[in-house]
Amino acid sequence: MHTVVETPNFSRNVDKVLGDENYHELIDFLAWNPLAGDEIPGTGGVRKIRIAASGRGKRGGARVVYFHGGIAIPVYLLMIYPKSAQEDITPRERQVLKNLAAVLRKKGKEGK
Repeated sequence: MHTVVETPNFSRNVDKVLGDENYHELIDFLAWNPLAGDEIPGTGGVRKIRIAASGRGKRGGARVVYFHGGIAIPVYLLMIYPKSAQEDITPRERQVLKNLAAVLRKKGKEGK
């Protein structure tokens, strides 16, 4: 089982998208399955999953963008948004996520 850490961006938006039950299911699922989502090309290992969001099911649900860089590195929850609000990650967001993944990977290897 892995530690799951929320970034400020994720924390700011999670209550708007998920109810308590779905939130706890998400945390538990990613703690046990950190490689479950699809890797987003061009992001340095950032992944995304679709989840059911507050009574809308997976189809009308949300996307969670997260990073897990290895055994000693926590699962970092980076973004959450309703699927209806944004379909894909923009090229600018991909670059930001790639830079963030590099920082988180380095931080994890340093044990900080």
